[in-house]
Amino acid sequence: MAVWRATRANRWAFAGAVTIAALGLVAVVAPVLAAIEGQDPYSYHNDALADTGLPAGPLGGVSGDHWFGVEPLTGRDLFAIVVHGARTSFLVGLASTALAMLIGVLLGASAGYLGGWWDRVVRWTSDVIFGFPYLIFMIALGAVVPPSVPRPLMLIVVLGFFGWPKVARIVRAQTLTLRKRNFVSAARVMGAGPWHVFTTELLPNLWAPVIVVTTLSIPERIGLEAALSFLGVGIPPPTPSWGRSISDAVGWIQTDPMFLIFPGLFLFLATCAFNLLGDGLADALDPKADPRGRAKA
Repeated sequence: MAVWRATRANRWAFAGAVTIAALGLVAVVAPVLAAIEGQDPYSYHNDALADTGLPAGPLGGVSGDHWFGVEPLTGRDLFAIVVHGARTSFLVGLASTALAMLIGVLLGASAGYLGGWWDRVVRWTSDVIFGFPYLIFMIALGAVVPPSVPRPLMLIVVLGFFGWPKVARIVRAQTLTLRKRNFVSAARVMGAGPWHVFTTELLPNLWAPVIVVTTLSIPERIGLEAALSFLGVGIPPPTPSWGRSISDAVGWIQTDPMFLIFPGLFLFLATCAFNLLGDGLADALDPKADPRGRAKA
């Protein structure tokens, strides 16, 4: 409830939340939207192409049959590709972020609470992963993984694994502060065991920073999926993907700019909305900020 009140109190956060909800609904009902248009993202429509391979008609072939036009050379319906691409981006972005949050919260909170050798191991491991050229690794991995391995699953696992160190650092710092608070000391004095203190006193008080980090991490994962698809090692064709559509559209920017505009616009809206929500929640849940999101003097 506190998160919802904070979101409604900040107009930018609320605008981001509404946009995310709208794009999420598009992703969920993508087959229905494509069916209403009467198209799907896999069928070729040679009749919608000119002899040059470009879409026939103005604005990339936009018409009553093809609301966003069609792809050059293939004639596949761009509206169906874009709305189904929302499913790919949201699946990879949300699932990989959830995995990163799960690992990061458990490792960061336990390191901050237990300290000692476990804290040193977690910090050392996170430092190594932070310094690792993970983008090059993901490109190499995408090139050598056999096609039988589901590419969305591979992206979720890899992006989630390389995303936990940032979460762990934030959660660890917050845990170090919380474990010195009076309510934690009182629980220990009353005989509460380490597991009870950890799960009952510490974890519930970590939700605010975790929620903020989550909303700011999702657009990063969506952008990474798009970047990898752009480089040709992400989601393979013919599965719809905003990143791969943008990659394909680059070569047609002079002759068919509409091919780039629609997937690029949806990717921009998704990343912008999550960032607005995350920034708004960071301001609203900051105890040093007033309800309107401006820092107190």
